[in-house]
Amino acid sequence: MAGVSVAGVGEFGLIDRVTARLSYGSTVLLGPGDDAAVVAAPDARVVATTDVLVEGRHFRRDWSGAYDIGRRAAAANLADVAAMGAEPTALLVALCVPADVGTDWMEELTDGLGAEATGVGASVVGGDMSASPTLTIAVTALGDLGGRPPVTRAGARPGDLLALAGRTGYAAAGFTVLSRGFRTPRLLVEAYRRPEAPYAAGPQAARLGATAMIDVSDGLLADLGHVAKASGVAVDIARDAFEVPPQMRDAAQALGVDPYAWLLAGGDDHALAATFPPATALPPGWRAIGRVTEGSGVTVDGRPFDGPPGWDHFR
Repeated sequence: MAGVSVAGVGEFGLIDRVTARLSYGSTVLLGPGDDAAVVAAPDARVVATTDVLVEGRHFRRDWSGAYDIGRRAAAANLADVAAMGAEPTALLVALCVPADVGTDWMEELTDGLGAEATGVGASVVGGDMSASPTLTIAVTALGDLGGRPPVTRAGARPGDLLALAGRTGYAAAGFTVLSRGFRTPRLLVEAYRRPEAPYAAGPQAARLGATAMIDVSDGLLADLGHVAKASGVAVDIARDAFEVPPQMRDAAQALGVDPYAWLLAGGDDHALAATFPPATALPPGWRAIGRVTEGSGVTVDGRPFDGPPGWDHFR
């Protein structure tokens, strides 16, 4: 029945179609089909976070396929769980869908959500559906701390090392490329369509004694501003810690953009930024990008950044 609209199968027919495509990990005690799911919480504490993606604001169906949109929606939440130092366990997904959307599109979206979740040992365990003129995907993620204290934004101290796991700027560059009507460089466009978040780096940082951590979703400068404010410190980033890849350099030159605006202020790559005690030996996957100092705010090489620090939904 490929090509049949969701209106053609109805709410419960659509639920049956998408839940049949999901698999469940060992923490799922009761999956979809009842009034609520039941998920084991071995730590006795549950890390919980939620995010919403609205078509035209967070994604476009003419830019990305359903599978990639599903992975991207899951990644936005799974990265927040990892940023607390936790292991993701479950996702709940609420979908508001126009009636003319095809069931095949919804199945591909489900496959993307499920693939991103199972890749980190989590499961999609339930949610809700409604008709809506605007396609909206709301995801709630749960996680387990494994007996460790959560790593918050409030623990950075002067003298701490600032480090980054993952990449920044790639998704923002891909967004700019797509918004100008291009589809290459593929590296950048694919980074926008499907983030490569370093989920394992979050619990790893917690075990190493990270003092603060955050998911870089709105831009490195903007998100580190939250760490600086919560911790009552200043954060200084070293510009030369960021190498401009050739594809980004070429795209920036062609589009008349400073590539460091992407690297330092671009969001949606879901890198993890963390602070560590000064003597910490960083493992592979983490690299030093600056220091925590006395004061307030975020600077680059000791100076304010010239430009917006990141994404603001209401700006």
